[in-house]
Amino acid sequence: MRDETLLGPWVRRFLLEHLVAERNLSRNTQASYRDTLALLLPFASKHGDRTIDRMTIEDVTPSIVRKFLDHLEHDRKCSGGTRNQRLATIRSLARFIGIRSPAHVAWCAEIRATPFKKTAKNVIGYLEQAEMDALLAQPDRRTPLGDRDHALLLFLYNSGARADEAAKLTIDNLQLGSQSSVRLHGKGNKFRICPLWPVTATSLSRLVAKRSKSDAVFLNRINHPLTRFGIHRLVTHYAELASKTLPSLATKRVSPHIIRHTTAVHLLRAGVDINTIRAWLGHVSLDTTHVYAEVDMDMKAKALARVDIADLQTKPRLRTLPSLMTFLKAL
Repeated sequence: MRDETLLGPWVRRFLLEHLVAERNLSRNTQASYRDTLALLLPFASKHGDRTIDRMTIEDVTPSIVRKFLDHLEHDRKCSGGTRNQRLATIRSLARFIGIRSPAHVAWCAEIRATPFKKTAKNVIGYLEQAEMDALLAQPDRRTPLGDRDHALLLFLYNSGARADEAAKLTIDNLQLGSQSSVRLHGKGNKFRICPLWPVTATSLSRLVAKRSKSDAVFLNRINHPLTRFGIHRLVTHYAELASKTLPSLATKRVSPHIIRHTTAVHLLRAGVDINTIRAWLGHVSLDTTHVYAEVDMDMKAKALARVDIADLQTKPRLRTLPSLMTFLKAL
């Protein structure tokens, strides 16, 4: 008879059956869940004085979970956001076990009672138009690699694509012609179509000429598909070069996701409605897109300039208080 208290089989079912077969989560999300458990299990084994292969479900106590979260913050120097992300994985595992094993419902409730930490909300970063132009001007377009890099930066800015979406993009998802567009496979296994500027379509046409439709659009030096990490390195490299001519870039942490934010803010400034931007970026909720309206200082400054303050007096009028006698007579 199988021992239902052993943790190992439950972890295997959680990773392979629940995340893959039942929820069909993306590979990146699966990797995040896996990495959390790869950190938690050795930690719990050490602090519970039990070998990993003999650990039971209840060996992962709420006390050990809290110690693990403290270890992430203090020893591994993780942010509060990362701490909460790891805790979300642990709570998801507890729920998975609790639903399928009534004997562990009480343990599940204790684990899931571990609170998330309140964290400060970071301000979304983006590039001004001059900064984006400086970034696009850095690749040496006289060379094949420079031409590829310029096409990549232009594509990220045009489409607002995530680095992973650009890395997985294949030529058959491009529609290059009079009305050019790209079909992107985004988070949540969702597809969306974004229009392409003529200049972007021209750059991509040169890049994919005479290649198979099944090939990745963006290839590295040895003709293998660029990874999202390779795309991140390219963006940061050109941002470092651009900062030498535009010092304001040196104060910003430029990444593919910052270019994505830049696309949203610039579309908003151009008068594109917020719901169209939501569909453009592939957001599920409109609330996610609304943050761009909150961070755009240029739009806030224009709104402030529309406020008419001509009638306001430079000196505030002193408000006279009634005398004590007047007050007493009124009683």
